[in-house]
Amino acid sequence: MLDFPEVLGLIEDRSAAVRAAIASAPDLDVQVPTCPDWTLRELAQHLGDGRRRQAAVIAAGPGAEPPARTDPKGAPTAPRDREALDAWLAESTELMLDAMRAAGPDRGCWTWWGRSQAPQTSGAVARHQIQELAVHTYDAQLTQGAAQPLPTDVAVEGVDEFLTTVAATTVPWPFKPATIDLHTTEGRSWRLTLNADGVRCDDLATDAEPGDMAMRGAASDMVLYFYERVPLDDLETTGDIQPMEQLADWDPNAY
Repeated sequence: MLDFPEVLGLIEDRSAAVRAAIASAPDLDVQVPTCPDWTLRELAQHLGDGRRRQAAVIAAGPGAEPPARTDPKGAPTAPRDREALDAWLAESTELMLDAMRAAGPDRGCWTWWGRSQAPQTSGAVARHQIQELAVHTYDAQLTQGAAQPLPTDVAVEGVDEFLTTVAATTVPWPFKPATIDLHTTEGRSWRLTLNADGVRCDDLATDAEPGDMAMRGAASDMVLYFYERVPLDDLETTGDIQPMEQLADWDPNAY
C-alpha cells in the first residue's frame, strides 16, 4: 500500500492530467461517451464540486453528515471561461488536499462504505480519490478519441483499492459461494472469497490452488472494467465467469 504522501502525490498528478484533457478539448459541450448523460463541461462541474464536497467531508471529521450531492446539470458554480474553469478545478483539488493534509491519514470521517475492508478515514478517502480522478481522466481523454491507459502505479493501486473498498463487504453473499483470482501483468495477484460471510479480498498466495474463476490482464484494463468503462472481454478469463457477473450487478446495500 502506498504511504500517505505518495497517495496525495498521485491525486495531484491525476488532477493535472484531467485538467489538461479538459483544457485541450476543442468543445466542452461534447458528450462524454462513457458518461453519456454528461457533456465534458458537466464532467468538469462534477469534478470540481466533488472535490469540494470531499474537502468538507474530511474537514467535518467523524460522525458528521455529508453535504448534499450536487447535480452537475443544475449547479452553476463552474466558470464558463476556459482559464477560469481550469483555475477553479485546480483550486477544488487543492482544497481537498489541504483538508487531507490537515486531517492526516488516520482521522475518521464519513464514507459511503461502512461494511467493506477499507477504514472510514481520510487516508482511505484519499486512496479512493486517486481512482475517481484517474477514471474521469480517461473519460475526458476519450471525448477526443485519445484515451490513455491509466499509469501503472495508479492502476495497480486502483485494483487493490477497488477490491478492498468497493467489492469487499460483510453483507452475506446471496449466491453460490465462489473464489475469484485476479492476476495483473504487472505482477500483483488477489483472491476474492464470496460466501455467507460476505466478500473478502486477500493477496493471493503463490502456492494457492486455482479459484473458481481467474481474470488476467493489465491493471489499467481491470480498473476500467471495474468502473464499467471497458467490457469483460478486454480481459482474459478462465473458469466460471458467473460469479464475476453476479458481483458486477450485485448491490449489497439492497440487502
